[in-house]
Amino acid sequence: MAVERRLPEWLKVKMPGGATYLELRQQLRSAELHTVCEEAHCPNIGECWERRSATFMVLGEVCTRACRYCAVTSGRPAGLDLEEPARLARTVAGLNLRYCVITSVDRDDLPDGGAFIFSQCITEIHRLLPSCQVEVLIPDFQGNWPALRRVLEAGPAVLNHNIETVRRVFRSVRAKGDYDLSLELLRRSKEIAPHIPTKSGIMVGLGETADELKETMADLREAGCELLTIGQYLRPSAKHVAMERFYHPDEFAELARAGRAMGFRHVASGPLVRSSYHADEQAASAQAVPA
Repeated sequence: MAVERRLPEWLKVKMPGGATYLELRQQLRSAELHTVCEEAHCPNIGECWERRSATFMVLGEVCTRACRYCAVTSGRPAGLDLEEPARLARTVAGLNLRYCVITSVDRDDLPDGGAFIFSQCITEIHRLLPSCQVEVLIPDFQGNWPALRRVLEAGPAVLNHNIETVRRVFRSVRAKGDYDLSLELLRRSKEIAPHIPTKSGIMVGLGETADELKETMADLREAGCELLTIGQYLRPSAKHVAMERFYHPDEFAELARAGRAMGFRHVASGPLVRSSYHADEQAASAQAVPA
């Protein structure tokens, strides 16, 4: 049974509002762009935006799935914005970013799941700002492997796809997802583009056991995954799946040690770690981009 408690000290963060944060927010509003930082209520938004690091969310703000842990709005998306890649690229170039992360809602209404927009975003950013490395955090494309190939052929610095949780818990929180399909996507990515590092992320606090976490980590390694993030699940609202418990920072440290022992090139594990938290540093440490 889930027990709701007050946030421990290690999960408390300052409210965002610094000068750089406000400037970046205005620039993103002007460009009519969405960020997962805002849509998913990320606790690191103040820190990341102050250092001019943001994760852009393309393909609209309405997701065709309704995962029970996610704060992004679900429903029926309206159309497709073909100008979005160029608009995003102009913003990234205007900010002169060295590293950019692009993710999206699930678009199961599109034949390719939105892969064309991902590939165009990478291409346009590279055209306007060749020095910028682009990481993509993609959905499963419902197993459309030509769509996956299209994204990889555009040349992302890192291909990220989150497994999110352990096999036993997976179906109860990701009803429209598939644990084995997510592993297969990572495996296929390495087959298609062996030189592009693959990455995945796990949330803790959903009722999983330590052994189950290590089994999932082992599954990811078997699929060729090289980079891993592990962070605390925080319930966005009362309508979302309840959190079972808080993990202590020492437990995150132990998970990081276990991951490194399994052969992950880098493990970012901590209470406030999210998929794109300091993604540039993680990729650089794994020699995916120049340090």
